[in-house]
Amino acid sequence: MARDADGYPVTRTPAGVLRSARSAPDLAAVDERVCGCRACPRLVRWREEVAVTKRAAFRDQVYWGRPIPGLGPADARIAVVGLAPAAHGGNRTGRIFTGDRSGDWIFAALWRAGLANQPTSVAADDGLELTGCRVVSAVRCAPPDNAPTPAERDTCSPWLARELDLLPQLRVAVVLGGFGWSALLPVLAAAGYPLPRPRPRFGHGAEVTLEGPRGPLTLLGSYHVSQQNTFTGRLTEPMLDAVLQRAVELAAG
Repeated sequence: MARDADGYPVTRTPAGVLRSARSAPDLAAVDERVCGCRACPRLVRWREEVAVTKRAAFRDQVYWGRPIPGLGPADARIAVVGLAPAAHGGNRTGRIFTGDRSGDWIFAALWRAGLANQPTSVAADDGLELTGCRVVSAVRCAPPDNAPTPAERDTCSPWLARELDLLPQLRVAVVLGGFGWSALLPVLAAAGYPLPRPRPRFGHGAEVTLEGPRGPLTLLGSYHVSQQNTFTGRLTEPMLDAVLQRAVELAAG
């Protein structure tokens, strides 16, 4: 497998993503291979352009400018599925949800739920650790206007599929937003979790339990922790806390 200048394995096509993801032996390999992915030309151009032009407040920082791997241990019983990295958040810091307002919300909520060791996440080396929880995203590159295309979502889906497959104790998936919900359902169907008809609809507080090859997996829906939702009050801290508390209860059971 060819490697780039920084030593990451390079993947350039959707078929290559599928092969690379399926053959990854563990989460560390998935993370490494994600970081070298170049399979979506539009996203590659955008993330690298942002890393050069930067935001004025971060002009002295070196941007990551790559896809973002997941965060959390292999024994996680809870997965939190987001949309995609922010241009000046994860695309800058190199860690999912780190360094932007969405991260301020989700990591503070994970801390209140007992799933994180601290309530803030400002840099990849700030000491944040998750317990019993892994945070992933449906699309691994920062997209223009925070809007990946369906084709980009589908190209990226093997990374999500393999990552979830490598969480043998997974019991709950907290899905942030309708995009993540629509990305996750076909991944689970392909993994052997039959979906009811009609397919479960996303909504805040939605709860659906699927029976699969490793036992039941419960999906919990939450509005995304985007500024559009949190600034307007569509999503409040008590609303998010309630979903994560339910996840903790289900995971313990």
